[in-house]
Amino acid sequence: MTDVRHRAIIYKIMYDSVFLCEGMVRMADNRVITALDVHTLDDMKRLVYKLGDSVSFYKVGMELFYSAGPDTVRWLKGEGKQVFLDLKIHDIPNTAAQAVRALTGLGADLMTLHGSGGHAMLKAAAVAAADEARRLSVIRPKLLAVTVLTSIDADEWKKLGHTNSISQSVLTMAGAAKAAGMDGTVSSPHEAAEIRRLNGPDFLIVTPGIRPSFAQSDDQKRVTTPKEAVQNGATHLVIGRPITKAADPQEAARAIVEEIREV
Repeated sequence: MTDVRHRAIIYKIMYDSVFLCEGMVRMADNRVITALDVHTLDDMKRLVYKLGDSVSFYKVGMELFYSAGPDTVRWLKGEGKQVFLDLKIHDIPNTAAQAVRALTGLGADLMTLHGSGGHAMLKAAAVAAADEARRLSVIRPKLLAVTVLTSIDADEWKKLGHTNSISQSVLTMAGAAKAAGMDGTVSSPHEAAEIRRLNGPDFLIVTPGIRPSFAQSDDQKRVTTPKEAVQNGATHLVIGRPITKAADPQEAARAIVEEIREV
């Protein structure tokens, strides 16, 4: 059994869902994070209620947070959900640290910063999150460094002036993020296996760009299926439109859970 396969089984045990006794109907799998790409608190609530027990982990991104504010996170936590707060903080070290400090009390489980902000910014954010969590007596959010967006392909990367390949840049940024105190990275599933190999079994790898076989790629370019991503070492999968825009969102979520159940 390969190391990646072995670690995938460990994460399956860690994040696996429970079964309903009657009929053994599968509940949510915490490895699947559903993106709440809506504008208002009411729209968010309707979507969460529609998904019911099929989803337990949600992403609140810039679109929703900038429109509806911190109450999005507070409400989700009040409903017993886990929250991935994806604001991709990117600024000078002091400003980034103060932003993380202000957000820590909301109770989000995962938060993001841009890995390109550099070591000093990431380190300052890590220290701020730990300090504020201690001050408030709350659980510290896990911090993730965003590497290269999955909407960028090799041609676009080259146009931006980069000489290294996307894969090389992602691996460099992931290693630098770990050295700065980040708990993990947000990266394409294509780089997940090598990130896992280089950064050990405890490093979180959150992968957008996930498209089940029944869904279109839309504006994502570097994509894989849920099963492939988990096999490559991903700990969490961020999936939006294939679930939220499906004719039956609960059934779409459950189909994805079933796809990764044996991985």
